[in-house]
Amino acid sequence: MENWVTDIMEQFGYFGIFMMMALENVFPPIPSEIILPFGGFLTTYTGLTIAGVLVVASAGSIIGAVVLYGIGLLLDVRRLDNIVDRWGHILRITKDDIHKADSWFDRYGYWAVLFCRMIPLIRSLISIPAGMSNMKFSLFLIFTAIGTLIWNLVLISIGAILGENWSSILGFMEVYSSIAYMAIAIGIAISIAWYIQKKKRSNNTKKVMLKHYFLFYIQNFLLPFRSAASGLSRRR
Repeated sequence: MENWVTDIMEQFGYFGIFMMMALENVFPPIPSEIILPFGGFLTTYTGLTIAGVLVVASAGSIIGAVVLYGIGLLLDVRRLDNIVDRWGHILRITKDDIHKADSWFDRYGYWAVLFCRMIPLIRSLISIPAGMSNMKFSLFLIFTAIGTLIWNLVLISIGAILGENWSSILGFMEVYSSIAYMAIAIGIAISIAWYIQKKKRSNNTKKVMLKHYFLFYIQNFLLPFRSAASGLSRRR
């Protein structure tokens, strides 16, 4: 994979970088951690410039992100509701769960798009839920562009500084990715635990309320009715 990517970039220059970055967003196994540092390295012995590499790499990333955003639009909340209607009992997901997740993304999705652009693999996939939640396209582009420019500039600059040793950044990126994935996994686990606990409390509250309603019914309706019935039978 690495040799194929670098060969395309060396052969086609700016167009090769643009093409690789667009594919990287649509097909995440192609890593930007190789494309961008090598693009920086290319500026040290070819006619490519850091500014030029940054522009074409960012353009490719944004176009790839727009493609995944469009896929997300095809899987909007209404379609997910239909899927939940059919398979929710197996997946243990309700429409309420879908709507809560959609509501969360409506509130915090822009920041998620911005910061996730700087996390390998996630940086590509975040475009899909953005589309699913019908995030405003103009703001999606703005936050995508900001996050993409930061990520691309850092890795391109590192590649230019390291020169022939550009590949030494790959080991660091593996550590960085592992830490980021671990932090995300912990965050998801905490969120799930909080959600389950909240649901248990909600169920307990409902049980208590049902118990109170039941006692209220007995005290105010059943017992008076029974007393009245007993009184009538005595009169007879």
